[in-house]
Amino acid sequence: MLHQEFLFFVGLVLWIAILYNLEEADSSWGNYLKGILVFGLAQLPALFFSWHKSRLKANLNRKRYIGYWLICFGLCLPASTLFTIWLKPWGFFEGVIFVSGILALVLEVILEVNRYFQLQVKHVNWLKKLDLDGAILLSLVLVSVILGAMGVSSLEKPEYLEKGYLLIYLELNFRLIFHHFWTFLSYSFQFLLMYLCGYLLFYINSHFLVSRILKEQGRVMYALSVLATVAFLYPVLGQFLISLPINSLMGETISSNPFKMENAFSAAGIMVVSLPIVLALQWARQNSRIVALEKEKTQTELDLLRQQLNPHFFFNTLNNLYALSLQQAKEAPESILQLSELMRYVIYRGKEDLVGIAEEVKYIQDYIQLQRLRLRRNLTLEFVTEIDNEDQPIAPLLLIIFVENAFKHGIEPAEEGAVLKLFLKCKAGTLYFSCENSFEQPVAGKTPGIGLMNLERRLALLYPGEHMLKTEINKSIFKAELYLNLL
Repeated sequence: MLHQEFLFFVGLVLWIAILYNLEEADSSWGNYLKGILVFGLAQLPALFFSWHKSRLKANLNRKRYIGYWLICFGLCLPASTLFTIWLKPWGFFEGVIFVSGILALVLEVILEVNRYFQLQVKHVNWLKKLDLDGAILLSLVLVSVILGAMGVSSLEKPEYLEKGYLLIYLELNFRLIFHHFWTFLSYSFQFLLMYLCGYLLFYINSHFLVSRILKEQGRVMYALSVLATVAFLYPVLGQFLISLPINSLMGETISSNPFKMENAFSAAGIMVVSLPIVLALQWARQNSRIVALEKEKTQTELDLLRQQLNPHFFFNTLNNLYALSLQQAKEAPESILQLSELMRYVIYRGKEDLVGIAEEVKYIQDYIQLQRLRLRRNLTLEFVTEIDNEDQPIAPLLLIIFVENAFKHGIEPAEEGAVLKLFLKCKAGTLYFSCENSFEQPVAGKTPGIGLMNLERRLALLYPGEHMLKTEINKSIFKAELYLNLL
């Protein structure tokens, strides 16, 4: 979502306005709207920066981006907050305006820290492999350890003892934990066993009852299977939990009679509550498989298109060298060296998902120079570029197709002088490229090139809904235009 973080800051302004309105003696829409204006003014730099953040990240290097960030949140945000406090519109309390500025800074820090940890998680293999079951088990272990620590921290404190039963409070005493370390391990292990009983019911429901019975045999068989599973397990699990020493210490959290129906209701409740969660997760898993298959299909198709593009390039450049060798031209060694550089780009960089826009421009310039060495007619060439960020990522070997098409179908067949005009503008993540070349009517029966057809398909796969390709013929001039959103 392009402006997602901007919506977060808008939400922050709205919540502050709502809470301030509730504290007023006269809560009204008028006070609410005034609050939005006041707190929005105080947070204006944060709102402005969040709206343009994606564009700044795309077009600035890391050093410049950090500089802009510090100017916005280290200088402009405090200045706008202090200005709003000085202005004091409608008599708003200065402390609330100040807090709103602090909260905007806190929100931005949270977003940046979250982004950093998301990038770190991508490089941690065990986190990548952690599935739902592993995450649940890890959470149960952590909760059990925390409860065990809190239970030990409540020992030796009479206020936490009620009728001989230990009450667990939100308190951690590391001295007591160290002093009663084996008791801490015992409590933690027993809490973990209690939670694992519930996890067993969830696991059976998730991996057997839903995935097999419900999916293959329907709802009636699933309901009967749940009843049978609960009948089989709840007395056994109940007796197991009763036998744990911590049960009597905490005041018999489980009924002393394992056959009581409340134990059955608890087991059935876990099944019922986990059902929508399991169904949602299975739907998400199935949807992920579909997306992965579609991505694999798209990648396969892109690879096939690239395999078609490379021979197109090879044929053209080898024809160049053949013509130069026939002429015994002194430019032949230089042309071979240039060809090797072009081949290296096609073979190695062409396999990358993205390259810098400057690399594409250099490749086009080298290709044109190689082509001009063998032309026997005058070529009027014009190549204008307007690029604000030479590192702007773009899919490789897109723009060269226009130039190859111009030489193959326009410039090479020309009987006299030829014209080639290229214009490239890449600013703020938006690219415009136009290619105009003199055009000769094709010979009847000649098969058209595959370059532009492949380009249209590659654009549809790489930039769906983010591109527009136009071609037109005006008298003897063929013009192709590409509009592309690179953000």
